[in-house]
Amino acid sequence: MDRSLSESLFARAQQLMPGGVNSPARAFGAVGGTPIIFERADGSFLYDVDGNRYIDYIGSWGPMILGHRHPAVLEALESALARGTSFGAPTPGENELAELIIEAVASVEKVRLVNSGTEATMSAVRLARGYTGRDLIVKFAGNYHGHVDSLLVAAGSSAATLSVPNSPGVTAGTSQDTLVLEFNDCQALEEAFASHGDQIAGVIMEPIVGNMGCVPASSEFAQAVRQLTADAGALLIMDEVMTGFRVAYGGAQSLLQIAPDLTTMGKIVGGGMPIGAYGGRADIMDHVLPVGKVFQAGTLSGNPIATAAGSATLKTLRDENPYPQLESQGAKLADGLAAAASAAGIPHQLQRVGSMMTLFFHTGPIDGWEQAALCNTEQFSRYFWGLMDRGVYMPCSQYEALFVSTAHSDEDIEQTIQAAGEVLASLS
Repeated sequence: MDRSLSESLFARAQQLMPGGVNSPARAFGAVGGTPIIFERADGSFLYDVDGNRYIDYIGSWGPMILGHRHPAVLEALESALARGTSFGAPTPGENELAELIIEAVASVEKVRLVNSGTEATMSAVRLARGYTGRDLIVKFAGNYHGHVDSLLVAAGSSAATLSVPNSPGVTAGTSQDTLVLEFNDCQALEEAFASHGDQIAGVIMEPIVGNMGCVPASSEFAQAVRQLTADAGALLIMDEVMTGFRVAYGGAQSLLQIAPDLTTMGKIVGGGMPIGAYGGRADIMDHVLPVGKVFQAGTLSGNPIATAAGSATLKTLRDENPYPQLESQGAKLADGLAAAASAAGIPHQLQRVGSMMTLFFHTGPIDGWEQAALCNTEQFSRYFWGLMDRGVYMPCSQYEALFVSTAHSDEDIEQTIQAAGEVLASLS
């Protein structure tokens, strides 16, 4: 497959931007080689600058649940553009999107729109601290909550110790109020609350982790987080930036039957446009300025372009209910990939929730980062490039979940399984 133009454009990009990219995952650091430069998308497909077509299972890292260029979203965007791009003032579109979110997510009584998932988690953590008057935040290894300084940290020497920075520029002082525990480990969580319960402002967690591969929280673990936070007077912040409207219209919390105090959202909420949101109980949200004293602001927050795309996406999901279709297509792809790996004799673990999944190059269930870190990443890299050469675009890391959209046809799924079978057979 010729990618000469892509290679030349990336060479130029490296002279203009750090690493040639505006987000590090795009640099293909985990798989090697040169990133692909894309110029257009349609339905389930991406097209690179060299004219090659790929079946897209990234979907802009999750937002494109309806596929690319969905007619309802395009119509909403065109209508919004005709009225202007940004006013720096309230708009009807903000009300519409907020109402859709509140109607869909049972735990959300009020919502604040921001510009990214990172802004949403940063703001929710600040609000938890402001509401409780406490400092400590608990997070879990392998859970990604954006590039917030206080959450961009690694575990200390034991479960009960404070965390340490895992990026230059993040100070020890910034990270000292964050505890990092192992995901799905009820005992470690109980010990942390036994030691620090009266100091913990909140626990932030992904109900289904997507950045160490697809790793769902067990029902026991989710219930333990909910009970321990409630008993200690701490807040449960559920990060549904990836899972919100992806695994169910009411989010992963509706599947777990857990009501968090705060929820963060993004990706699908913007229908492919930059947006984020956080919301929850009204009494907590009313601590945010201008009603309360917890500061948070944004020049482009709730801008009319993003809210239009987001509302169109959520209304389509609400009215057409594609979740049974997504479940069916997701199951078909997952079963096919697992069967292909088994036929090739490749040690693997396929984990899926609805339309998000990961083929782990590792045996046995992946419950947390300790197991995920044992995956054969070299084998994954060969798998990735084998699929790319056959026109299938998967996430460029073993530790990123893939996504199925409503635009993926039976033919797309069958072609993907066939390509995977060929590649996996070559790895054995």
